[in-house]
Amino acid sequence: MKTCRNAILLSGCAVLLAGCALGPDYKRPDVAVPSQWQDANLWKPAKPQDLADRGRWWAVYHDAVLDKLENQVAVSNQTVAQAQAQYREAAALFDAAMAGFLPTITANVATTTTQSATTMYAPKNANTLDKIALGASWTLDIWGKLRRAAEQQRDTVDADQAQIQATLLAAQTTLAQSYLQLRALDGDVRMLKATVAADKHTLDITDNLYHSGMDTRQDVAQATSQLHTVEAQLVDFGVQRAQYEHAIALLVGQPASGFHIAAVADVPPVPDLPLIVPSDVLQHRPDIAVAEREVAAANAGIGVAQAAFFPSLTLSGSSGYQGTNFTSLINTPNQFWSVGPALSATLFDGGVLLAQKHQAVATWEASVANYRQVVLTSFQEVEDDLVSLRVLKEEAAVQWQALQAARTARDVAENQYQAGVVSYLNVLTAENAALAAEKSWIDIQSRRLVASAGLVTALGGGWQGLPAH
Repeated sequence: MKTCRNAILLSGCAVLLAGCALGPDYKRPDVAVPSQWQDANLWKPAKPQDLADRGRWWAVYHDAVLDKLENQVAVSNQTVAQAQAQYREAAALFDAAMAGFLPTITANVATTTTQSATTMYAPKNANTLDKIALGASWTLDIWGKLRRAAEQQRDTVDADQAQIQATLLAAQTTLAQSYLQLRALDGDVRMLKATVAADKHTLDITDNLYHSGMDTRQDVAQATSQLHTVEAQLVDFGVQRAQYEHAIALLVGQPASGFHIAAVADVPPVPDLPLIVPSDVLQHRPDIAVAEREVAAANAGIGVAQAAFFPSLTLSGSSGYQGTNFTSLINTPNQFWSVGPALSATLFDGGVLLAQKHQAVATWEASVANYRQVVLTSFQEVEDDLVSLRVLKEEAAVQWQALQAARTARDVAENQYQAGVVSYLNVLTAENAALAAEKSWIDIQSRRLVASAGLVTALGGGWQGLPAH
């Protein structure tokens, strides 16, 4: 009876101490957040949305093929599938941590036969002992070790959940960038095919002028060389296009062999994207959410390490029947029971617990530094993409004017050549200049498209409801 009273008293003390958990309570690390972007002047109150549905953000490109491919990423991308499995693993570990708060109940049915050694004074003797018992044990969370461990695992679950979004967004953005570069390459291919057709026509004219005595063999050779040079560039673009297709096949979880994307006539237009403020980046970006939750998990790990210095209290009890005859085992004379508390503590471990606490603190410090680095990197990425889009837009306008001038110069040179006013060298120079100008303009458009998709990642995905510039 006295033992039962002691157990009840200890349980009451444990309940009173339940509100105490060792280790620091979590506080999000401070980060220097600029009030505005260099290329935007806008501020909005923070409203966390790191787990919000980002929607079909790629719809701004108005491309049905891209839409179909992006829909396959969430279903078939193996990196995303791996992140989802890691989340389920973390969730299972959290369930296991929560189970630590509950008592453990066991059942035991056993029969044991023992035989003593034979001596000259004692003959051989065999004894059988049958036993049926139920046992229970409950470790009281006096110092908050179990709570900190559960808190640590819960934060890990949240981090893995955000990691799914981060992995999915990264795969979607990489797919969009690869696809847009492929479409820009299709623009290069169309340009070169048109140039090949024009060069063939020019070669026919040069060859006719040569046979009529109005041109030289050198002009024919130069026209032939120009045609084959452009044809070689066209073949090389085929290699680049195949590599883009293979990269896209990997992102949508399909074998590269047999995967093909048909060419289309037009390059997607560069969309207008919103100028967004730092508070919105912290809301939307899942990689920032991952880093912040890792800090919280590491913070809880300090509490786990600190609680290990203190003794643990376990209440245990068992009851059952044991005897030598299984058929009459369940009788009052065969009944037994036991109940009582157990207090255990480490008195000397050579500094293991202290080292583990130092490790936990260092892990937290590293996670804080990583969190701040991720936030600073996000600011840099937004600034880079905003500047790229602004500057490339201006560059595209200037390059378009240069392209129009180069085309005019080429047309004038071709007309003068056919009229016999200038040599083929003038045509060759003007055509190469026009070809280079058009290639530069397409490249700028490709860079603008890639930067626009990059800005999506920097902003954390969908921007529905945010103001556009």
